[in-house]
Amino acid sequence: MTVTTKGSFAALTARPHRDDVRIAVCGLLGGLLLWALGLRNGVPVPGIPDRFALVALVVMSGTELLRRTAPRTALVLAGGALALDLCTGGLIATIVMFTDVVYAAVLYGSPAMARRIPIASEVITVLATLVPVALLRNPQALLFGVGTGVLTIAPAWTGAIIRQHRDAAQAARLRAEQTALLAEMDRTQAVAGERARMARELHDLVANHLSAIAIHSTAAQAIDDPAATREALGVIRENSVQGLAEMRRLIGLLRDSAGTSGDEPAATPTLGGLDALIAQARTNGATSGLTFTLDDARHGDGEGAAAKLVAPVELAAYRIVQESLTNALKHAAPGEVRVRIAHERGGALTVTVSSPYADRPGPRAPGSGAGLVGMRERIALLGGAFEAGPESGTGGRIWRVRAALPAPEEEERR
Repeated sequence: MTVTTKGSFAALTARPHRDDVRIAVCGLLGGLLLWALGLRNGVPVPGIPDRFALVALVVMSGTELLRRTAPRTALVLAGGALALDLCTGGLIATIVMFTDVVYAAVLYGSPAMARRIPIASEVITVLATLVPVALLRNPQALLFGVGTGVLTIAPAWTGAIIRQHRDAAQAARLRAEQTALLAEMDRTQAVAGERARMARELHDLVANHLSAIAIHSTAAQAIDDPAATREALGVIRENSVQGLAEMRRLIGLLRDSAGTSGDEPAATPTLGGLDALIAQARTNGATSGLTFTLDDARHGDGEGAAAKLVAPVELAAYRIVQESLTNALKHAAPGEVRVRIAHERGGALTVTVSSPYADRPGPRAPGSGAGLVGMRERIALLGGAFEAGPESGTGGRIWRVRAALPAPEEEERR
């Protein structure tokens, strides 16, 4: 109860809106002018001084100051002022201000007031119509109902209609703001996703070549042999040229979504390029005692060449092999690195890379540590399964990377 009282007192003492002040002043001055000219609506009730009309006028003008901040209080005071005004003959200015207070009570009042005032005005109008007709038995008594409807129903329903439009506009504005917020969130997520995709592509493109460059440059510095140095420089140059070419392809793809011209290499590598990737790995790993073999067991049922898979799957499989070979160059012990690709018709594409496990204190070349994370993200985006870690093999411990990709063939998806 204390909270309600404090809230009501704050509403009563709140500063009125400037438009409400203008309405109150105009109503008061208009009423005083009508009083001075003797323009009244009727004859005062006997025994009530006509100057009480000024009291009703002042009270009604005061309620206009409360029409927004305290509409309930304003309506109660306005009802009493209207009754006093009608008993003193009435001023049209007082009656007009009463209709405005009813309108404001519906428009600015609580939702309960907005529902109840139109219903109450209808009930009052019906009573003001039936009771005089029943008592006076005169058709002219219907004018009481008409006047009451003009004073109550008309402003109440006008306020209700405007309030409905206002609430609908606010709801539409809120939905627009929510839509804009969701669109901004989607844009932010799309930008973050694109940044992550670009980071994976840049890592996979650069890490392989830079790792080979770092390993061979270290070997060239450590071995005082002109022939070995020339061979290392040749490998460094080859990896530098290939890395620059792949960077140019990626930059061109980012600048122009239409892709490159037909006489340039494809921007998206496929599994058909694994032979070249393995050959490059053999060259890069020669000084580290690593050998590389490729076991392509796709559709090994004698039906001919493997069918082309959809581009995202081929790209993911190629990048998995590329990153696994890069990790083998940096971490694996001397020995055989085996790459196996298998794909049964209608089944999953599996990529398995096994390399000798080396328990060394550090890699041959520094890295970002994002290789396994990037591979796991690629597989997760396609709904596949990924695992990587040391295992026990026939020749000792090995590091195995295995990825399974749902891989419908391209012609099956059309």
